[in-house]
Amino acid sequence: MSLLHPGKVDAPSLHVLLAHELKDLYDAEFQIMDALPKVIEQATDLDLKKALEEHIRETETHITRLEDCFNMLDMKPERIGCDGMKGVLKEGDHVIHGEMEANVKDDALIGACQRVEHYEMAAYGCAREHAKVLGFTDVAALLNSTLQEEGKADQTLSQIAKTLHKSLSAVA
Repeated sequence: MSLLHPGKVDAPSLHVLLAHELKDLYDAEFQIMDALPKVIEQATDLDLKKALEEHIRETETHITRLEDCFNMLDMKPERIGCDGMKGVLKEGDHVIHGEMEANVKDDALIGACQRVEHYEMAAYGCAREHAKVLGFTDVAALLNSTLQEEGKADQTLSQIAKTLHKSLSAVA
């Protein structure tokens, strides 16, 4: 499948690939903005809720940074469907709608959120490297800022999970 035309499997240039990645990330961030309130509603752990609420604010910043990247590249901000994020979020929906004890559900929500973070880290890392190769250092710097924030969000989720695991193992 082509980045420009469905049905083909080519990227005529690294420029086209970077443009595709930015559009894909732009859509992914909007999908995340739609999903996070549902996750927050299901979470019972206060630290988890707080971290997810903070991530909504960060996601708004990520969207703005992507818009800045588009502007730096003289492109109109545009979304193309990010099927990868759609799939990761669909898996998270199973957790949201699942019946389980509150602590177990919080742990499952953390896992679902970390899958989202890892997908984003991979995508932002690739886009950053392509921007570097093309000499778009300002774009690469913006993408790197978001990549670093995604990594910190993942670490925060891991810390919350460790605390949660202590309470779960005490009950087991």
